[in-house]
Amino acid sequence: MSVGVSRVLSQSSKRIEQLAPELEKIIAQSEPIQSLAEGFGGPLGPAEGPLWWKEGRYLLFSDIHNNKRMKYVPGQGVTVFQEPTNRANGLTRDLQGRLLACEHDSRRVTRQELDGSLTVIANSFQGRRLNRPNDVVVKSDGCIYFTDPWTSPAAAEQWDLTFAGVFRVTPDLGTMTLLVGDFVLPNGLAFTPDEKVLYINDSRRGHIRAFDLLPNGTLAKQTDRVFADLRGDEPGVPDGMKVDVEGNVYCGGAGGIWIMDPRGKKLGRIVHGARKSRRRAQAEGGRHLVASAWPTAL
Repeated sequence: MSVGVSRVLSQSSKRIEQLAPELEKIIAQSEPIQSLAEGFGGPLGPAEGPLWWKEGRYLLFSDIHNNKRMKYVPGQGVTVFQEPTNRANGLTRDLQGRLLACEHDSRRVTRQELDGSLTVIANSFQGRRLNRPNDVVVKSDGCIYFTDPWTSPAAAEQWDLTFAGVFRVTPDLGTMTLLVGDFVLPNGLAFTPDEKVLYINDSRRGHIRAFDLLPNGTLAKQTDRVFADLRGDEPGVPDGMKVDVEGNVYCGGAGGIWIMDPRGKKLGRIVHGARKSRRRAQAEGGRHLVASAWPTAL
């Protein structure tokens, strides 16, 4: 989940842009945008995967290129929380509060147990290695859903998967199911509050797709639809995504973080102010950790 885009952000150009009156119920246009920290990321991976740890009241996030997990404490700043991390990306927690991470270098999804040991959630499918797991969420029944795009600069080998997939793993880790395999670059994913719909964004195509869920937790593929198109002339692509308790969707996209209602109506953007070419911005990834007045549900 990207938390920034460019090397240099102009504070004056960062703003909250209202596209519909409903935005006022979520955030005010006058709300200040704060830069919490900077200097992260690099050509091989940006700062991603922000995860609020409610018990300790701190934020974890992944500094992918520098192979570190960082910790931000309000009023105190940023420190290194864990190193190395196998260049982990997306982070979440399971029903027991254990940390799940999508590791790029090891090409696997792991769970950090309460005693600090690691359990491998997934590292292959039908005998072939995963690509580079990117983002992960956990449903209320304990099932784990993750995206697995091919984002490695290396050429694929014969024992690698030949598609970018979205997968589901049962709580006992005994069954792994391919949910869909026709994305170009599946990235962030999130459930609606009632868990009847799964949103998955395709960074390369610049949009968010939505699927209804079947009772067994797989996707009703005939319900596949584009929820929102977030392409534009400004740098930024759909990446990390969150949904609040009212069903509003928050996702990176062209120009900043887009806010949409449950029907996909665009209510506004938190504009990052980057003015690079899109190609360069995408290549460099995010280097800043930017925050605004997010709803407490996030």
